[in-house]
Amino acid sequence: MGKQAATIGDVSTQSESILADLDPSQREAALAVEGPVRIIAGAGAGKTRTITHRIAYACAEGIWNPDRTVAVTFSVKAADEMRLRLQGLGAPATVSASTFHSLALQQLRRVWHELCETPFPMLVEKPGALTFRAMKRVLRSADIEDSEVRDVMAEIAWAKVSLIDPTDYVKVCTALHRVPPANLDPDRMAQVMTMFEQEKTSRNQIDFNDMLLIACHVLQTPGDVANSIRSDIRHLTIDEYQDLSPLQHRLLQLWLGDNRNICVVGDPAQTIYSFAGATSYYLGHFDEEFGPLSADITLNTDYRSTPQVIGYANKVLQSAQHRESYIHLDAVRDPGQRVQTTAYTDDVAEARGVARRIAKLLREGAHMKDCAVLTRINAQQMLICRALRAEGIRYRVRTESGWQNVALTSTAEGRKDLMESLEQHEDQGVVTVSTIHAAKGLEFAHVFIVGCSEGLIPFASPAAGDALEEERRLLYVGVTRAGDSLHLSFSRGTAGPGTPDKQASRFLVHG
Repeated sequence: MGKQAATIGDVSTQSESILADLDPSQREAALAVEGPVRIIAGAGAGKTRTITHRIAYACAEGIWNPDRTVAVTFSVKAADEMRLRLQGLGAPATVSASTFHSLALQQLRRVWHELCETPFPMLVEKPGALTFRAMKRVLRSADIEDSEVRDVMAEIAWAKVSLIDPTDYVKVCTALHRVPPANLDPDRMAQVMTMFEQEKTSRNQIDFNDMLLIACHVLQTPGDVANSIRSDIRHLTIDEYQDLSPLQHRLLQLWLGDNRNICVVGDPAQTIYSFAGATSYYLGHFDEEFGPLSADITLNTDYRSTPQVIGYANKVLQSAQHRESYIHLDAVRDPGQRVQTTAYTDDVAEARGVARRIAKLLREGAHMKDCAVLTRINAQQMLICRALRAEGIRYRVRTESGWQNVALTSTAEGRKDLMESLEQHEDQGVVTVSTIHAAKGLEFAHVFIVGCSEGLIPFASPAAGDALEEERRLLYVGVTRAGDSLHLSFSRGTAGPGTPDKQASRFLVHG
C-alpha cells in the first residue's frame, strides 16, 4: 500500500510545481489518488491536464509505482498526447498510456507462448480491405451487395462489443426492435455472423474486437497467466468513459479484479457513439459499481471557448430529454463574437459562402490550421472542398476512417492577393474539413458547422427518443470544438430544381 494522498498544502516542492497550474477542482482531482474516483469533465475543462497532472503527482510523491500505472484512452492520438504531457511533467517513462486494443495486444503477445504452441493469429489492422476479401465466400452465399459490406461489418462489430453471441442475436433484435442491415432478417444476419467468424478462424485472423475477447477469456481463466497480467496494473485511469462498450467494461473489470484503484473521466453530454455500442451507463452508474467513491468531482469551467460559444452549447442541451444528467459549462474567457447562423439558397451557395468567410478570416490574419468546417456525413464534404479550392485555400479531409488527403489548390488569378498574403506566414497549415464524429477531441479557433437542417442535423429527423438525443449531443460536440468564433449554416434547398425547401434544424438556438 502506498502513502496516503497528501492534503492541499502538504506536498513536496516538486509536487507543488506539478499542481501549481491547476484550478481548485482540478487540484482536488489530482490529489485524490487512492480508491475509485469519478471525474465528470465538460468540454474545454482541462480533463487531459487533470489526468496527466494527477498521474505525475502520484508518481512524484511515491504514492504510485510508475511501472504499474496505466492510463487507457480510445485513440492512438489521445494516448500519444497523454504520453507527451506526462513526459513534460517529468513522469517516469514506465507509466503506460495506450488504447484498450494496444494494451490488450501487448498483454497477449507477452503471454501467448504460455497459452498455446500455435503462432499468434494475424491481426487485421485495416478491416475495410482484408475483411472484404475474407467475406467473399460469405457474401456470395448471403447475396450481400458490395455496397452493403460496410453496414454488415458494422453490425457484426456492434454485436461483438455488445457481448451478443450470434446464437442470441435474434432474441436481441426482437427485444430491441433492431433491424439488421442489407435487407437481412435476424436469422440470416446471425448466420452471416457465424460464417464470418468461421472464415476468419480458417485464415487464423483476428480483428481488434477479437483481441479484447481473447484477453477477457485469458483473464477470466484462473491461473498464473491471468494473475501475471493483473499484477501489472495497480492504478488504472480510463479516459472518455462515456464511450465505453460492454466488452471494454468487461475487460477493465478483469484487469482490476479486487483492485479498486480506478479513476474514470468522461462527459455524458459527449456520448456520440451509441450506434457503435458505446454507452454512458457505466459513467452514470460508476458510484453504484465501485462505491463508496474516494472522490466524485465535476470540472465545468471551460477554458477553450468564448462566453458566446459556451452559452450556445448550454442552450443546445436545454431541451434535452435527460438534461439533468448534463453539466452546465461556465466560461472564463473574455466576450467574443456572437454566434452566427446563416441560411443559404442551396448547398452550393452554402459551400461557397463558408469558403468566402474563411478566405476573409485568412486575409485578416487567421491561420488555416485554426479553421475547420464540420459536416454530419462524409457526402457533404465534396462541395466544401470544391469551394475551398476555388478560393485558393489548402485543406485536409478527415472522416471517421482518419485523414484522407491534403490538397494544395491552384493559384487562380482572382486569388493571387490571398495566396500572397498566406505566403507571408510560415506556419499556416491547412483548413480541416471533418465530420463532427471525427473532430471529437479536436479544437479550432474558428468552426463552421454546415448542413444544420432537418434530415442532416438531426440525421434522418428521428422522433423523440435515444436517436434524437444522440444527434443533439453530436451538435453539442461540434459547437464545443470552437474557441473564438462559431458559424452555423444550412441551405433551404438542394442545387436541383423542383426540390422542396429544407427546414432549419430544431436544435438551432434562437435569441
